[in-house]
Amino acid sequence: MYVGRFATRFEHSLIGTLLIAVSFWPSGALAQGHDTHTMAPQQHEQTPDEKKRAGALVKAVQEATDRFHDVEVAKGEQYGLLFGCVSGGDFGAMGLHFVKGSLLGDGEVKVDEPEIVLYEPLPNGKLRLTGADYLVYADDWNAKHPDGPPQLMGQLFHLFDSPNRFGLRAFYTLHVWAWKENPAGTFTNWNPNVSCDAFNLSRE
Repeated sequence: MYVGRFATRFEHSLIGTLLIAVSFWPSGALAQGHDTHTMAPQQHEQTPDEKKRAGALVKAVQEATDRFHDVEVAKGEQYGLLFGCVSGGDFGAMGLHFVKGSLLGDGEVKVDEPEIVLYEPLPNGKLRLTGADYLVYADDWNAKHPDGPPQLMGQLFHLFDSPNRFGLRAFYTLHVWAWKENPAGTFTNWNPNVSCDAFNLSRE
C-alpha cells in the first residue's frame, strides 16, 4: 500500500479525539513552541548511567514496537495517520504519526503502549518504522501527578505549549528514535535523517 493513501485513512474517526479547542498552559523549563527544533537535555554529554538508561529505554521501545515494522499490523491495532508528514525543514522531520486514539486522554504513559508509532515515507511508496512518540495531555497528567512532568525509564518528557501546529492543547511528549539513528539525539523531536519528500511527492 502506498503512502498517498495513508493521509486520510482513519482521520475522521480520530479527529474528534485529537483536534480540540485550544487552551493555554504556562511555560516552564521544558516548554517548547511548535517551531522549536532543539532540546536542552540533548546538549550535554551523557554520563555512563544516562547512556545505560537511554539504551534500556530504546531496547524496551524496540520490543514494544517490533511488530509494527508492518504498518498493516499497526493499522489492525487501531493506529491511524494524523497530521500528514510532519517536517521541520532544514532540521529534518518527525515523519508520519500513526496515533491510537484510545490511549490518549488517560493521563498515563506506558513504554509498551505508545500513543504514536512513527514512520518515514520511502520513494518506493513503502513506510519505514523509525520509532515511537509517547504523548499525554498536560492537564490530564498534572491532575493525576502533581509532583512534576512525566518520565519514562528516567527520560524526562518535553512540554509543548498551546497553541501549536497540531491544534492540540498543551501536551507532554517524548520521541524515541528506536529504529533509526538520530544524530541530534535519541530523544530529540526532529530527526535530520528523516524526510517527508516522498510523502509530499505522492500528494502532488
